[in-house]
Amino acid sequence: MGQYLSLTVFSWRKLLKFSKKHKMNDIKYLVVGAGIYGSVVAERIASVLKENVVVIDKRCHIGGNSYSEVDPETGIECHKFGSHIFHTSNERVWKYITQFTQFTNYQHKVFSRSCNRIYTMPINLKTLNDYYGLALSPSEMKEFLAREIAKAGIGDPRNLEEKAISMIGSALYEAFIRGYTVKQWNQDPRLLPSHIITRLPVRYNYNNNYYSDALQGMPADGYAKLFERLLTHPKIELRLETSFASVMRALPQTCRVIYTGMVDELLDYRYGPLGWRSLRLEWETRAIPDYQGTSVMNYGDEDIPYTRIHEFKHFHPERRSVFESGKTVICREYSSDYTLGAEAYYPVNTDENHRRYEQYLADFKSLYPDWLIGGRLGAYQYWDMDKTIEQALLCFEQLAKRG
Repeated sequence: MGQYLSLTVFSWRKLLKFSKKHKMNDIKYLVVGAGIYGSVVAERIASVLKENVVVIDKRCHIGGNSYSEVDPETGIECHKFGSHIFHTSNERVWKYITQFTQFTNYQHKVFSRSCNRIYTMPINLKTLNDYYGLALSPSEMKEFLAREIAKAGIGDPRNLEEKAISMIGSALYEAFIRGYTVKQWNQDPRLLPSHIITRLPVRYNYNNNYYSDALQGMPADGYAKLFERLLTHPKIELRLETSFASVMRALPQTCRVIYTGMVDELLDYRYGPLGWRSLRLEWETRAIPDYQGTSVMNYGDEDIPYTRIHEFKHFHPERRSVFESGKTVICREYSSDYTLGAEAYYPVNTDENHRRYEQYLADFKSLYPDWLIGGRLGAYQYWDMDKTIEQALLCFEQLAKRG
């Protein structure tokens, strides 16, 4: 099966450097966070600028929320913070990331369970035909949905619920969107901004690929190996289980900091904490070859407490002995309220939170004019992996111009 199946947190920690060869008072570049954004910026500093750079992370592993490791009992590579599928239409991003890994031809497909029936997602011609018991053509689907949308009489959508209904009608909204949204955000969809739902496409054909990007797949030998390759440049020094607060005061004034943490935490919550949603992940190993037949199953019914179930072996069907083994690993995902110190997953995109973030950002730039801030946490954005890489490359260009 190849070397990647024995790659655990212990083996790659031996491969990466933890010598702490640089004293904090002589560091020129410090990257806070070993997730996608921080790892890409650090790699560029080391490879292009030929400068030494220290990367710190408060966690015990690299990769941020994209981290994966092999389950020792089953040999299945599990994404420890929920499923991550790489997809992009950005050729620059694809050219960059494929320097560090090959990708499989995995195409992500999601199914949704509603009222004890299974449907394809995102909503497409098969979803609609299965739900209504019809056999419509693409043009007939457009006409059918237009009539369903017209029944609601929504001219200018003011919130998520109205926007969704203006896209797919009330019945499909109730079956697939409302319950999932209530669980995900713990709010009435009428209180959420309309743009949240625009991430979900509606297709008038039988294309049930979840993403529309032409370039997608899984790292052939796993995310852990990808991040290891990003961070093993000889000019990169990695220090895990190291908080920024523990080293901040020792930094020289000339140190260039690339901060990918939470800006409200850095500034002691002076304007109050920013809103996030968190997750609780419930893991289970089953002594069966296959639990649900697909990698991700959504649960749209509000009375089912979890939003989806991940089954990770389906991400790598090419790993035949693992895929065909008699065990599988599943993970139930429960959306939860965020509390300080918990893992922050999804920013709550209200106007109030964005105003608060802009206050923090202004103070950050004023207090630390030579520092840069970014990443999912630092930018207060829910970015896909390719967008995060794109922004990291732009950050590096800005850093190179300054220096």
